[in-house]
This record gives sequence, structure tokens and C-alpha cells, in this order.
Amino acid sequence: MPTESLAHITAPNGATTMTDTVTSIQRRYAADSPLAYLLELAADADVDSEDEQRDDAQTAAAHHIYERYADSLARALEVMDWQGYPAWTGVGGRQEPSAVAWLDGGLWLHHTLRITEADGALDVLTLIVPCTCGRGYVDISVEYEHDLIEILAELRPTHGHAPHTDTPVTCHSVRTYPAPLRTVR
Repeated sequence: MPTESLAHITAPNGATTMTDTVTSIQRRYAADSPLAYLLELAADADVDSEDEQRDDAQTAAAHHIYERYADSLARALEVMDWQGYPAWTGVGGRQEPSAVAWLDGGLWLHHTLRITEADGALDVLTLIVPCTCGRGYVDISVEYEHDLIEILAELRPTHGHAPHTDTPVTCHSVRTYPAPLRTVR
């Protein structure tokens, strides 16, 4: 049977006091029941460690490249070219584990999985390109190999830099190397 206790919380300035009811929940199943066993099993199966997340992100990126970009990126990159990063929570919410690959000349590839209940896990590949102004980067989403080739053909005259335009400013997405990318260079 639940028990109740009162908790008094006082604001830092001491002016406001509120009362909260705290209810403790008692176990309603036997310690040797199937539910007890399953809940214990779930407790042991915690989330992947950061190292496991990094490895999984690196493997997922390489697998996506070999599967979808067999005639381009798969020939230019190897599994070890990818650096995995664990999941993190920031201003935009939870970010899934991801991996980046340095292409040289200031260009990066970023791979992650976008996970939704409706669609499941979808691979998201982004080409991060320096702007010709030298003050920012442009994120370009790449879905198919022919898209990548078209993008690279457009970037070739500027040696892999995105042409800068002032209206609207195209290099607003990333002002400096993203924090996870700074350590890979």
C-alpha cells in the first residue's frame, strides 16, 4: 500500500514555500516471479556504453556508404576513416550517435540515423562544405550517389568551397568547425 509524506520546498529567496505530496510505490509482485526476472534482465541491459555507440555509429556510416555510394564514397573512404560519436542531448533535443569523415580541403561528411516511430531508422548523410568567404560552412544533405556527384561537380570550380551569397547568407549553419569535428582534423 502506498505511503504518503509531505515535502516542503522553499525558494532560494525564502519567500515562496510549496507543499508537494510524494508517494512511494511498493512492489506488487513476488521477488521470484517472471516479472521480477524480466525487470532484472532489463536493468542489466542498460544503454550502450559511449564506446559501443561510437563503434556502432562508425559501422553504420561505413555500411551506408558501401550500400548507397558504391561507385564514389565507398571507393574513397574506408571504415577507419570514420570517427564515431555517442548520442548527446543539446538545445535541439536528443541527437543520435553519429560519425564524421574528414575529406580534406575543409570538407566533412556527417552520418547519423534519424529514428522515428513512423519511419524507423533512416540514414542521413550531410556534406559539410566551407564557404568561399572563409567564415562559415554550408550543410548539404545528400540522399543518392548521383546527387553527390552533381554537388561535387558544382563545387569543383571553387575547389570544394560553397559559393558565398549575401542574400540569403548561405553559410549561416555552422560558423566554425563543429565541436566533434575539431578533434578529428
